[in-house]
Amino acid sequence: MEARAFGRTGLELPVIGLGTWAVFDVGSDQEPKAREVVDVALGAGTRVFDSSPMYGRSEGVLSRALGDRRDDSVIATKIWTPSVEEGRRQFAHQLDLYGGRVELLQVHNLVAWEEHLEWMERERDEGRIGHLGATHYSPRSYGEVERVMRSGRISFVQIPLNPAEREAEARVLPLAEELGLGVIVMRPLGSGNLMPGPGASELAPLRELGIETWAQALLKWVLSDERVHLPIPATSSPEHARENAAAGEPPYLGPDERALVERLAGRR
Repeated sequence: MEARAFGRTGLELPVIGLGTWAVFDVGSDQEPKAREVVDVALGAGTRVFDSSPMYGRSEGVLSRALGDRRDDSVIATKIWTPSVEEGRRQFAHQLDLYGGRVELLQVHNLVAWEEHLEWMERERDEGRIGHLGATHYSPRSYGEVERVMRSGRISFVQIPLNPAEREAEARVLPLAEELGLGVIVMRPLGSGNLMPGPGASELAPLRELGIETWAQALLKWVLSDERVHLPIPATSSPEHARENAAAGEPPYLGPDERALVERLAGRR
């Protein structure tokens, strides 16, 4: 899998991560399947695993699925609460889960971001956090996203991007490039509105680019914008985890292929 340097952070990581929203919020009877997804993802070259306290049991399920392979992973999790006290408790639990460190800690949906960054910066300076970031799912909040980006206090921003959600192209991506910030993409496969995808005959023109599935077409569409560093598709399927990871191999899409994916997405 290709790797990309994350802006000015000095990190160079494989370009496909694994999200855990919804799919890892499972009971103990489903944890073996979550471990199988992690097994396949790691075997295919995935290294970044994204989670959040908002995702119910997902952080703990991810921790147990990684097991003794924690050192092979990069944890990107979040703080999600208006309370600094509760945020500190969330972080203490994350340290317990992930061996005393978190490579990327993000303020989820910008909730109390100024208050949380104060203590998060201290934890980063003391070595328990590698990098700080911020996320938001809604273009209506991109003004505030831009404000935290310009603050100089974060290294990463996480936003949605896919052929049906392109608002970030006009505002967030140019600013991230200007400031040298890493860009993580949530919802690279859409929010259910882009699935199921077109059939094999419609994808045939993309086959020479290594695209066999609609999910791969969408992931390569995202990665063909070089301002993007890492999409994080979520899946509960080991086979889909393998297919998604394969989309991290170049070549990516040129203008004509991007336009084709956009046309196909418009028919969903």
